[in-house]
Amino acid sequence: MEVEKMREQPSLQSKCRILDSRCALNDLYPITRLTQKLDVLNMSSSSSKIDKECPYTIELVQPEDTEAVLAMLKTFFFKDEPLNTYLDLGECKELEEYSMKPIKDNCSYKAVNNKGEIIGVYINGLIKRPSPTDTVKKSTCSHPKFQKILNLMDHVEETFKIFDLYPNEDVILDGKILSVDSNYRGLGIAGRLTERAYEYMRSNKISVYHVICSSQYSARVMEKLGFHEVYKLNYADYKVDGETVFKPAQPHVAIRVLVKEVDKSKSTL
Repeated sequence: MEVEKMREQPSLQSKCRILDSRCALNDLYPITRLTQKLDVLNMSSSSSKIDKECPYTIELVQPEDTEAVLAMLKTFFFKDEPLNTYLDLGECKELEEYSMKPIKDNCSYKAVNNKGEIIGVYINGLIKRPSPTDTVKKSTCSHPKFQKILNLMDHVEETFKIFDLYPNEDVILDGKILSVDSNYRGLGIAGRLTERAYEYMRSNKISVYHVICSSQYSARVMEKLGFHEVYKLNYADYKVDGETVFKPAQPHVAIRVLVKEVDKSKSTL
């Protein structure tokens, strides 16, 4: 679902090695400068009172971070994701489990302030090329509303096969959720989290970064970060038994798959 899930405000749709902070090196990172100009990811009506020079570090998300990450996503992500909002999903343990599952791949990152609080997170997972003998398994859960979202994700994966587009790739990084505390906008956190994911890709010889955006806001953010669209499904065209399943508010009219090819030989340092 991957992704929102993020929106200009939030939103998607994905984790790696713990490295030193680059909080004070804004002028060296073009993505950081870009994201400082974007009023993106988890916008809220409250104005930010946070010191814009607030130091933070980018670190690997650990299994013991699950509770803190979930608390942040509940506050700044789940309630504003367009499909969740349209369905009035509310509290959903299945969504929480689904969102935390990729952490085991060890390529998700968190931004942590000097008080030890998580102020941003990028949940990533790994997509591995299926073998010819693999059978497609449908996603199932006991929550009827969330099952509708899972069915949509299954439909996208069945309709658009990412490895057909990249026949020479065996592993692809999948951006699941990018979310930043609305009080910390303007610090370039989204850019730093994304840059760290690029470093993971280069270290592990991964060339393709894949995200699924259910929100127009999140898709716009990813395009600003250099991603380009490879698949689009209008919500009006996705029907079950002849009925349109999702009618989220404007401007969220489609679910989109965006990708970015990363030069494995290029260093971000």
